[in-house]
Amino acid sequence: MHELSAAYALDALDGADLRAYEAHLARCKQCRADVASLREAATSLAYGVEPVAAPEGLERRIVTAARAERPNVVALRRRWAIPAAGLAAAGAVAAIALGIWATHLSHSLDRERSARSRDARVISILAQPGAKQVPTQGGSGMLVVSPTREAVLVANGLPEAGGGKTYEAWVIEGNAARPAGLFRGGSGSKVLRLTRPVAPGATVGVTLERAGGSKVPTGTILLRATS
Repeated sequence: MHELSAAYALDALDGADLRAYEAHLARCKQCRADVASLREAATSLAYGVEPVAAPEGLERRIVTAARAERPNVVALRRRWAIPAAGLAAAGAVAAIALGIWATHLSHSLDRERSARSRDARVISILAQPGAKQVPTQGGSGMLVVSPTREAVLVANGLPEAGGGKTYEAWVIEGNAARPAGLFRGGSGSKVLRLTRPVAPGATVGVTLERAGGSKVPTGTILLRATS
């Protein structure tokens, strides 16, 4: 939704996109700030320029020349007009907003591609012939270790880690525990591709740590499985 802020600021959304974004906007402080900033920039650029005055007598000369061609030509009532410089500035704002939108969209697509790549790698590990499946102890879950020692941990029904906390997986061999990935927990099954290989006989454990993870386990091991 964040990538739609520029389009919304320029009134370029409609239909379902408009309704969905406005529902998101009511909950997102950052997007409200982005929209306000973009609209302020658009207004200052569009109207912060001096109109260019037409040469004195230009209108009279145009009407006189036109009457020479068609006697029934009359001068039109003066209308409000947006200065040419203002139109150019508004176009510049649109170009800037489009660039911001394109950048946001590119980042979103990059994140989506990255997520798909991770999912594909997890699936490939789970589907490898000869992959070993070990149920976890201490809670519901499964450790899957491929013949190449790549591993995936599935944790079921762990409570959400909560503010300032995260779950951290560890690969434990002897007395050494090495960090192997973070996840938030919450309802349903959480699937984590471990960042370290799991050798035969190694144990994978999960602890609750401060946000960002820890270099060594500080909490109680909540889940464990030995390859």
